[in-house]
Amino acid sequence: MAEHPVIGYLVWAVLFGALFAWEGIGLLRADDAFPTLSDTLRAVMRYPVGRWALFALWLWFGWHAFVRGWHFLLRDGQ
Repeated sequence: MAEHPVIGYLVWAVLFGALFAWEGIGLLRADDAFPTLSDTLRAVMRYPVGRWALFALWLWFGWHAFVRGWHFLLRDGQ
């Protein structure tokens, strides 16, 4: 079994921590102009180009997170 690099887990933890911190600050300071994630997504989804860009990003992330590297489904005749 391959050894998982700790730096990868650390990067993901920092990214998710930053995401939760952003949302928490946006929710705690509702009277400020600090946007939450839903405010940001609503602004992007207002336009068709933004919807298509988010859909493309969702497909790209799904491919890289769940499909790429799955060898048991993509066996080459073995």
